[in-house]
Amino acid sequence: MKRGALIFWTIYSLFFAIPFPMIIYYSTNNTDDIKSLNASDPWLSLGILVASILLWLAVLVVFYQKWVLIYFNYKKNIEYLKREGEPREARILSVKKLSQAGAKMDSYELELSFKNLVGTEIQQKAGVNDSKPFERRYEVGKKVELLIDKELKRIPYFIFSGVTAKIKTPIVLLRSLGWLALVAILGGYYVYTYQSESHGFGWRFMSFGHPLVVCPLVLLFYRVLVDLFVNKLGGDYKDNTPLIKFKGIRTNARLISTSQTGTYINEQPMIRFELEYTDDKQQKHNGHIKKVVNLLDLNSIKVEYVEIFYLKSDPKRIAFASDLNELS
Repeated sequence: MKRGALIFWTIYSLFFAIPFPMIIYYSTNNTDDIKSLNASDPWLSLGILVASILLWLAVLVVFYQKWVLIYFNYKKNIEYLKREGEPREARILSVKKLSQAGAKMDSYELELSFKNLVGTEIQQKAGVNDSKPFERRYEVGKKVELLIDKELKRIPYFIFSGVTAKIKTPIVLLRSLGWLALVAILGGYYVYTYQSESHGFGWRFMSFGHPLVVCPLVLLFYRVLVDLFVNKLGGDYKDNTPLIKFKGIRTNARLISTSQTGTYINEQPMIRFELEYTDDKQQKHNGHIKKVVNLLDLNSIKVEYVEIFYLKSDPKRIAFASDLNELS
């Protein structure tokens, strides 16, 4: 269901990023108007052309990172963890099989319990592919070895000890060809617009409303919008959740007050929680967390105490323990 919704919204967004600006431009502009071309400023048009090229280069870099480089970075980070990762022993709390019958390899989602980098017991979900199911390594109650990134600056933040990272060459090659096809289509569109719209006046037809400018702007705007949405959806500590979970200490905090911030995400209110808690050095702190709460769960926030994690090196940075348990 989620995958289907993601595909739908991706196609919907791409329509307004690429075909829609083209429809508007070619239906409202007379590309055969030679008089307007002759009257346009050639230097301004040249500047717009350069800006459009830079915008498309930025878009292509983003796509290349998402489509191709991500595999090499992931492999590099795993190799780093195998050398420098902090070892931890984890106990398996639950096992959920993800692979279908007849699959080449069994896949599981495990819920693990282990001590984080400062000795706090945490729970963590993790996916694993089992190439040796006959060894029955992934069963409830059994233990597995983990390697955790001490700095928590790379993805993945931890791996199973003994894991091997292999780049699937056919997939990387296919994605690279897709990226090159995108470059070829874009280059072809530049050639097409020049041949069909220049009428011997060079690039004077370029304007701020041309699809070569609007389309990359919309695509980059989507990228910024997604980042802002993800950060806002997570409240104050979205970017800090892995750091707080793997380097934080669990404690009970007294809920002083709750109030609505006036912000809504998908028609659900964002609530500001004012908290008071004591750290491991017996120092009292006041902090707050902003979180989107389902309207049906508003009664559940009327409690006196709630479990939180605070970052040991910076006790002002906090997160709800219940949210960190869901972090995968």
